[in-house]
Amino acid sequence: MGGVAVGVVRMILIADIPATQTEYFYIKRGSGLLRASYLAEEQGLVKARWHFLAAAKTLGMERSLQAGEYEVHPGMSLKAVFEKIARGERYMRRIAIPEGLSAKEVDQILRDSFGLELESLSLAAEGHLLPDTYFYERGDSATTVLKRMKDKQNELLTRLWEERAPDLPLDSMEDAIILASIVEKETGVPSERGKVAAVFINRLKKGMRLQSDPTVIYGITEGLPLGRGLTRAELNEVTPYNTYRVAGLPPTAIANPGAEAIRAVLNPDDVPYLYFVADGTGGHAFATSLEDHNRNVARWRAYERNSRP
Repeated sequence: MGGVAVGVVRMILIADIPATQTEYFYIKRGSGLLRASYLAEEQGLVKARWHFLAAAKTLGMERSLQAGEYEVHPGMSLKAVFEKIARGERYMRRIAIPEGLSAKEVDQILRDSFGLELESLSLAAEGHLLPDTYFYERGDSATTVLKRMKDKQNELLTRLWEERAPDLPLDSMEDAIILASIVEKETGVPSERGKVAAVFINRLKKGMRLQSDPTVIYGITEGLPLGRGLTRAELNEVTPYNTYRVAGLPPTAIANPGAEAIRAVLNPDDVPYLYFVADGTGGHAFATSLEDHNRNVARWRAYERNSRP
């Protein structure tokens, strides 16, 4: 590149890059300048790879290219791209994990996330990941991202466990996660979580079965959507997850509960409710007596009948 006129290189540096759309220029770990120049040409950052080589040498960066992915917009100059690389302004990708997904569903999200290395990725224990938005760099290990999800939940759970209400019928933090996963699957209404948690806490204290449909579904699908209603035979079948037939908590969580569901279980609302059923508005009607609950169920069934086309 020594024969290239300095003025030409300066023109290359300050001219707009030829890319017509936002590109994500990725310098893989262990890549040298020559490999980076080929990639720059392939992705339209330069018209010819020698432009990239000459620019890097002129800027004294031929041995200091930081590995990573860099967002490059049309209209940027090559000099601006190199400055971004010099500052280590790597592009961060994101993974959104909604509340209530199972370990299998989170595993699939990780496997579908662009740029994550999947080597050694294994299924997490059910319920032990904290739903949130996580950022990663292209080339990061999916196992590392999974560990961050586990660590974040453990940190939150440890803190909330110390602040829990007295006299809860929960023997361990694992019990709290199991029950929080059931609360998470039972309601998507934030204001109801404390009431739903109270229903299950009250039932556990009285030795009543939890009678939760989501636990039965988990016993059938192991964390995947059922895609239909439960049958009478499925509700009657004795399995470790059928809380209509088996007393107490199921053997594991049935999903990954969010922070608010965990808080609700460890500090439930102070209400005497023992029952709840859908009310047709997206929420639930709560009751203390079986008589009141049966009336709520009758209203729900009438709503269902009237809602059919």
